[in-house]
Amino acid sequence: MNTQVIEFIRPVKPSAAPQRWSVPDVEALFNLPFADLLYRAQQVHRERFDPNAVQLSTLLSIKTGGCSEDCGYCPQSAFHNTGVENRKMLEVSEVVKAAKAAQDNGANRFCMGAAWREPSEGDMEAVVEMVKAVRGLGMETCATLGMLNDAQTAQLQAAGLDYYNHNLDTSPEFYGDIISTRDYQDRLDTLERVRNAGMHVCSGGIVGMGENLTQRAGLVAQLANMEPYPESVPINNLVKVEGTPLADTPDLDPLDFVRTIAVARITMPSARVRLSAGRQQMSDAVQALCFLAGANSIFYGEQLLTTGNPEAERDRALLDKLGMYPFADKH
Repeated sequence: MNTQVIEFIRPVKPSAAPQRWSVPDVEALFNLPFADLLYRAQQVHRERFDPNAVQLSTLLSIKTGGCSEDCGYCPQSAFHNTGVENRKMLEVSEVVKAAKAAQDNGANRFCMGAAWREPSEGDMEAVVEMVKAVRGLGMETCATLGMLNDAQTAQLQAAGLDYYNHNLDTSPEFYGDIISTRDYQDRLDTLERVRNAGMHVCSGGIVGMGENLTQRAGLVAQLANMEPYPESVPINNLVKVEGTPLADTPDLDPLDFVRTIAVARITMPSARVRLSAGRQQMSDAVQALCFLAGANSIFYGEQLLTTGNPEAERDRALLDKLGMYPFADKH
């Protein structure tokens, strides 16, 4: 693959008064003929982005297992017997080593994820040092640490954190079927604190958890109606892990996943729509359709928290086959 990093114009920021999307309006997009939906998404995509450039991010679990939340999809929950060990937080030197390796492989954003409900004061001290160290490599930084208070968002902002990830997971109506240990409003409150602190928001969801089409549309509408909507929107396809409550959920039709990417692109035109968890189970053809539908960011590398992710070599081969190349997302 051509490893040259291609720089392109920074995407236009969402306007102060973006279009409001009702759930029926979003559901109507899902119901468009497949070719019409992809054509519309591709038009929106080309208006704002280089259609052949993809932003590469790498995600590292800095604290694995033992989470006190009961998210039905998560192998790191202490409620589920999945064989994932509760491990202590990584040392800053280990994180920097992983970030440098990701950078050498072409990633320009490094995401640090921790399995806990919310960070403690001691946790925050370590994370702040990690953020500063990774920033020192010249990489963009992202963290996903659970719920935050105002003081914690201020700490992360002062450390130079670029993005904070906190997914909504699903629609408000379906949320209680998946998680009982925190409310939907808790997630919205954390995202508001992140935005108020001046950091970029990374927020998306998971499809294929047994939700119906209206509920899937409800997730997209919730994200698209944020003011402004997230700069980064990861769309995850459920990775079914033995021992979790969702392990036996029927597979989502791959074309329904592609439709979700397209609808996210249309409703959030300036966001980076990230093809995230579940990519390992996707064929090259399905991933190519996702790029055609407007995905322009991927998690890149061998591990996505505790579930597999296509290895970097396979990713490079696919991008090369499609004539795609890395995008340097500069502020």
